Amino acid sequence: MPSVIQRRWFNVPRVQGRLTAADLGLVINTEDPYSVRVGEYYAKARGIPDARILKVALPVRATLTKEEFAEFNRRVDRFYGGRVQALALAWRLPYAVECNAITGALAMGFDPALCANTCGMPKPSPYFGSASTRPHADHKMRLSMLLAAPSFDSAKALIDRGVKSDGTLGSPTSPVANVHFLTTADNVRSVRNVLFPPPGPIKAMALNISLDRAEHLRNASNVLIYLTGSTQVQYLDTVQFLPGALADHLTSFGGVLDKPHGQMNILSWIEAGATATYGTASEPCAHLQKFPHPQGLLLFYAQGATALEAYWKSVAWPQQGLFVGEPLAAPFDRGVAARNAISESATP
Repeated sequence: MPSVIQRRWFNVPRVQGRLTAADLGLVINTEDPYSVRVGEYYAKARGIPDARILKVALPVRATLTKEEFAEFNRRVDRFYGGRVQALALAWRLPYAVECNAITGALAMGFDPALCANTCGMPKPSPYFGSASTRPHADHKMRLSMLLAAPSFDSAKALIDRGVKSDGTLGSPTSPVANVHFLTTADNVRSVRNVLFPPPGPIKAMALNISLDRAEHLRNASNVLIYLTGSTQVQYLDTVQFLPGALADHLTSFGGVLDKPHGQMNILSWIEAGATATYGTASEPCAHLQKFPHPQGLLLFYAQGATALEAYWKSVAWPQQGLFVGEPLAAPFDRGVAARNAISESATP
């Protein structure tokens, strides 16, 4: 008989402040019409000035070689120096550097050894679980997130959701936001089950946590977080996501965006209404550390972190991880008192 999991809250540090538009650089690929249109729209939506917009000419294909990435990374370093803490990458392709995700390589450096054994242990992230709001200054990590979507119209809707989400949740008058953590019949892809928190309401932050034993979520409303383990996620058209929603599925190739491979790619979450998501760009094996920690993702987000910060703080080994979405979405950004409330509510 399987043992009963003893649900408990993990402790995360209290975080004061968050990344803002003043901390963000925007990179546009002039070889890609999608990138140019999305980049221009995002710059206006978030008020990114020309001085923080880097225009590059990259191949519009799935992966960069290590030499192409090295030149791109040098351009990023020369242009930004220490001026920004994070980047929005306005494209869908390229999403990888050989076996590394491009977002992982920009933050952690390209790791060629990982490609010999993608199931191995990469360098751990010093930003995981940290209180830092200055990742580049504190850890020399330039976090990034792709503004990727199936089409320009879908990307525009993604950006609009992110902007609309700011400061909308976590008050007594805001709608209750529903968090769904699913355990499916796929035991390998449901390994995050052991990290799920106790179910129930967190009244101070107008949150309700459901631990669902189901293959798929159906007919759900006001969904803020939806995490599951599955190669395919069905009935997404019946899920009503809140602006700022985070959603991902633990599977091998969710971050492979350019070709069919028998598994749902993470852009399906964006098309369905999520504001940020995560998937791996090469075979990770079912290491918990290579995927978002459910409680870390929730607890940092609910303290007022941006989608970019919450996702990056929740992944211990992010080298193969592709972070996609609107980086600055911050639905719980309501000041110090509100940010502290979630830590107090979640203390055992």
